[in-house]
Amino acid sequence: MTWSVAKSPHVAEQYDVNIQSINQATEDSRPCVSLARECTSVGDDRSAISPHAALNYGKNEAFEGFLRGKIIGRLECGRTQLEVSEELGIAQSVISRLWQRFQDDATGTTVSRQNVYRRLGHIGLYARRPVRCVPLTATHCRLRLTWSREHALWTPKQWSCVMFSDESRFSFQSNSRRTLIWRAPGTRYHQKNTIERHRYCGAGWLVWGGFIGSRTELHVQSATMTGHIYRDVILEQHVRLFRDAMDAEFLFMDDNARPHRANIVDECLQSEYIARMDWTAYSPDLNPIEHVWDMLGRRIAARQSPLPTCLPELRRGLLDGWCKFPKIRLII
Repeated sequence: MTWSVAKSPHVAEQYDVNIQSINQATEDSRPCVSLARECTSVGDDRSAISPHAALNYGKNEAFEGFLRGKIIGRLECGRTQLEVSEELGIAQSVISRLWQRFQDDATGTTVSRQNVYRRLGHIGLYARRPVRCVPLTATHCRLRLTWSREHALWTPKQWSCVMFSDESRFSFQSNSRRTLIWRAPGTRYHQKNTIERHRYCGAGWLVWGGFIGSRTELHVQSATMTGHIYRDVILEQHVRLFRDAMDAEFLFMDDNARPHRANIVDECLQSEYIARMDWTAYSPDLNPIEHVWDMLGRRIAARQSPLPTCLPELRRGLLDGWCKFPKIRLII
């Protein structure tokens, strides 16, 4: 490529310049050669653009036109900034700044977060807490679907013979975050607008209950559930009474928690002729008693009297709320 440089109004000399010499010259202190002359060679991806010349992309029309479109086009096609940087020989920081400028110039205006929220609200989209669920693998999903299909055609009479049971823990520190308040702007950290909550739930009670038309007594304990407690207290003192009343039609449902599947528990169920319902792993949402625990917690929180402040008060509140439940009816 031939380039003419005018040293005076009447004298001109010819220089043969190529891209490689330009890149080397930028490491010296001589003036940078215009990228407009380089663009004819940069059309070939095998060439590399000098770092010094690339840093002046904002001032160079050729870069803004040809190379800018070249870089933006590759990024919009899904190429990473690192790949484009290695391919064209341009520093990744330059690619990043160019991409950021392209995104900023796409609208020509700066949009605030509140404007975005308002526009989303116009089309019915609002910020909401996501629904929590248990992590399920493909095997879990397949087994849950199989279980649901096997029981989809059960009649209300068949379901009426099933005792649903489970444990739940109640403590002073709730993590449901259902409590909402109205506050003025700028008063977020005022004392009346804050709720004290420990990182962990703290002291509380572990309760067990079951229902089969009528409900069992509520078992309350402070310790964790073990296989021996489950056999000696839950099965012997609660479940066996309902099995004796219903005889062979009785079907006991409990989840796959480790104390429930202990060998001593299996032996007790066999000796007492208590039939156990097959239950898939990670399926608390299929157990209707979870709704009962939710209602019990809401009843305690909605009491007109002061909320429990010690373990004995919480225990009395749990027993009182359980006893005041109406007859639980399973709707199929």
